[in-house]
Amino acid sequence: MTDVRDWLALRQEDALEPDLPICDPHHHLWEFREATFDRYLFEDLLADIGGGHNVVSTVFMECEAFYRAKGDRDMAAVGETEFVNGVAAQSASGLYGNTQVAAAIVGYADLRLGERARDILQAHIQAGGGRFRGVRHASASDPHDGVLGADHTNPNGDVFYDDGFRQGFAQLAPLDMSFDAWLYHHQIPELQDLAQAFPDTAIVMDHVGGPLGIGPYVGKRDEIFATWSKDVTALADCPNVHVKLGGLAMKMTGFGHHKLAEPPASEVLAEDWKPYIMHCIEAFGPDRCMFESNFPVDKSTCAYNTLWNAFKRVVADFPAGEKAALFHDTAARFYRIEE
Repeated sequence: MTDVRDWLALRQEDALEPDLPICDPHHHLWEFREATFDRYLFEDLLADIGGGHNVVSTVFMECEAFYRAKGDRDMAAVGETEFVNGVAAQSASGLYGNTQVAAAIVGYADLRLGERARDILQAHIQAGGGRFRGVRHASASDPHDGVLGADHTNPNGDVFYDDGFRQGFAQLAPLDMSFDAWLYHHQIPELQDLAQAFPDTAIVMDHVGGPLGIGPYVGKRDEIFATWSKDVTALADCPNVHVKLGGLAMKMTGFGHHKLAEPPASEVLAEDWKPYIMHCIEAFGPDRCMFESNFPVDKSTCAYNTLWNAFKRVVADFPAGEKAALFHDTAARFYRIEE
């Protein structure tokens, strides 16, 4: 079997609109994980963002990396923030280029702990060196075999309705913390209910709401899109919710681009992804939408340059101000990044 790195090397694309500033609001850093890319650290990210796009800042997203091996298990995830803050300090030195890597950090705290979660959030804030912005407590869950779920944080599939979770969620706004929501398309109404219950908490829905296209969802794209689009439109009525435009290169979406003999061109990706991206922009507006890389997860389908080229092709005809919002300004404002 061809190594995915060798496969990705079969397509090289120059960056379109190379001067357009980008804030990448969603990437990971990890090592020794059971994933396509078992090692993705600072130098790996730098290699990806160094292809010609003008990435001025990034946001690290929690991924169960570098948890503390000893001590209070509820505090273990603070180790991830400690690690990433060190990477951010490296980047801030200017020795590795102009990109502010991990200018903002989103970590994990088990919000099901209720008011106890406040202690964990404060520990993250202390460890984050002024960069910690919020949490992601993944809720992605599906009852069907073959569809991955966030079992480590949501074994029951209904975490948004859990009383303990909501008590923990209530700790976010007083600490000026935001919430990243990682879920599947059929769970979007649950997020809407949560957003309506906590109108003062800033929320961003990751990966356009996780439209599934594998397992029992194969061959049902039109049916799923109809439900997904209706629920996205309803969610957009919550002014405290934003949406990330990305994650569509994940295998779970069912596009199958990773199975091609050669990596897909950005024109192909743009055509397949455009209905989802455009509907989100139409529902939420550019000021509540932000393009994301979701690397290295989405790297199983395409290279960093190709992914951002696809995004740029989708909105090629947009006014300059709307492009600025989608590629940089919305993310930088949401995560309070100063550049």
